[in-house]
Amino acid sequence: MSKAKAAGEKLRKLALGYPEAKEEFPWGERVVKVRKKVFVFMGHGADKGFGMSVKLPKSGAMALMLPFAEPTGYGLGKAGWVSVHFDAKQSPPVDLLAEWIDESYRAVAPKTLLARMEAPAPTKASAKRRR
Repeated sequence: MSKAKAAGEKLRKLALGYPEAKEEFPWGERVVKVRKKVFVFMGHGADKGFGMSVKLPKSGAMALMLPFAEPTGYGLGKAGWVSVHFDAKQSPPVDLLAEWIDESYRAVAPKTLLARMEAPAPTKASAKRRR
């Protein structure tokens, strides 16, 4: 398996780990959705590489300064979507792309899901106070 494809698989698993994330294949392309809204488009090129598109309302302008990033086509770039592609021999920056997937999920997911994600875990002390 190429470095790019292996990185893509790692990022796919990360995206599917978010609350209510589901994988679908509309238009013949792999996407990960949260409640029927796409937060990441993922694909493998014919060269066995890896590509993805994410919505980056906060870091999009900085992301577009990188040589491997470009505005997403079909008018999505105007709405803050950024696309990247890596050929089979390249090593994608997995940590950075993971941060982008997180930003995209938080931009698309309903606020009720985000509130549950950000709620602090109950401690033993707070559990005793509730009794």
